[in-house]
Amino acid sequence: MGRRKKTLHDYAAEFSELAVKRQRPERGGGGEAAAESLWCSSCQLPLRVRRDRILEHLASGRHYRNRRLARQRAPLLLSAGPDISLPLQLDAPSLLAQPPLVLAATTAGGPSLLPGAVGSTTAPDQAPSTSAFTALRVRIAPAPAERSSRSPAVPQARDGAVLGRCGAGGLGLALFGTELGDNALFQSLVEENGCCLLYIVEDQLHEVERAFSAEFLAGTRVLRQQDTDIVLNDQRVSGVIVCSPPEEASEVVIDALRAGKGVFCERLPSFDRQTAETCFDEANRCGRPLVCGFYKRFDPALQFLCKKVRGCQALGRIHRIATTSSVYPAASLGFLKTSGGIFYNAAVHDIDIVSLLLGESAPDTIFSLGHAFCADMACLKDVDTVAVSMKFPSGAIVTLDISQHCTKSCDQRLEVHGSQGTLRVDNQNPLGITEHGTSVSICTQTQADRYREAHRGLFRHFLRTLKGKEPPAITKEQFLWAVQVAAAAEQSWRNGSAVDLRNEAMDSAVVKTEIM
Repeated sequence: MGRRKKTLHDYAAEFSELAVKRQRPERGGGGEAAAESLWCSSCQLPLRVRRDRILEHLASGRHYRNRRLARQRAPLLLSAGPDISLPLQLDAPSLLAQPPLVLAATTAGGPSLLPGAVGSTTAPDQAPSTSAFTALRVRIAPAPAERSSRSPAVPQARDGAVLGRCGAGGLGLALFGTELGDNALFQSLVEENGCCLLYIVEDQLHEVERAFSAEFLAGTRVLRQQDTDIVLNDQRVSGVIVCSPPEEASEVVIDALRAGKGVFCERLPSFDRQTAETCFDEANRCGRPLVCGFYKRFDPALQFLCKKVRGCQALGRIHRIATTSSVYPAASLGFLKTSGGIFYNAAVHDIDIVSLLLGESAPDTIFSLGHAFCADMACLKDVDTVAVSMKFPSGAIVTLDISQHCTKSCDQRLEVHGSQGTLRVDNQNPLGITEHGTSVSICTQTQADRYREAHRGLFRHFLRTLKGKEPPAITKEQFLWAVQVAAAAEQSWRNGSAVDLRNEAMDSAVVKTEIM
């Protein structure tokens, strides 16, 4: 007599993390019985009814993280609905992400977005946690028939919960990477009402906790990079914000575009010109927007200046432009290394603004001088202070003064001198007081504070592109030329000689000069 074949219920009884879910037949199915499948109650994923597959999943890093998270949470009770074959108590394996950043309750399609976080408790001998969940009773809603055609790996939140955060017609977003993201961008994500952040993909959880509060993250699911497909397969996600290093960003950008998502790349999509061009071409082929993070274009003061200089011709012919950009607080060495250094993290934004003011893509000649006053910067074969001089085809002479050293407050100024006058954008602060030689700063202003409105304007521009209301403001040609000029500036500094860009065809495969 042969051995009895194990049923779904046998596996569910053997492994406490598993449960049997009953799927109702679609309409018109007659008297067909409900279909049953084996699910992991922690990860809300269907499992193949094979012992080796089950053991492989239970030993995976994803499942381990969910179980570890649950031990730090208060127990959450679930009363099973008609589509669950047995009542469940979500104690250890109940939560679907890392602490303390994810929702606890799960529906038949995935995590339920429960807005708001409750108070945190941290014991001296425990890992710090910024949120905890009180006991709740949640009824699991039966899964609609139309969801059966979707990929089972994609969690589906309840419609009411999504609308609660996004509002009617709100846009679902996903954020890739937080370490290189600007604080002003993160604040825009928190304050904007027309969207909601459904996912954050980040391996370093402390960076997520640094960027967002636990209350805001109550409706956000945090995943590791290995789970990127979950985000890209979720039809609720309309747009993806990429804050990954340029060396990693292009892969995320292209995958998101091919998945039908609009993309906002906060840093450069790539140092490689061909790869960056491929990103723009892929956006054009897929019919989805690709917005690059040249945030200074959206600063209200600089926008007004561009309107006067280019639109109204208020200054006549432009003779000279001078910019000063001293960052406060100084960026970390790790940040500068991964973001490409001073030329690609700071100078490229001033180059973009100058090109916009002059209406010219690139200068004829460019010459740079730089020095590393910080010994650690010298070890990275980079500089922390640089002066860039450029002469454009129109005859305009441009000087860029860029530094990572600013002790009291950021220094952000721009002057445009023309045949009919001069316009100047000076440092801004709420008090309107200008200080010279004081020992204590009257009004300290960080880089994020100075360009908060610029980042908010850029982010809202991205949302409008997702809705099809306007095309991306930064074109492929403008982006490629700005990065090409930044590369020429770095080349001039390294070689100690001027670089001639006349008749430059941008045929170099690698834009960024490799650091030896």
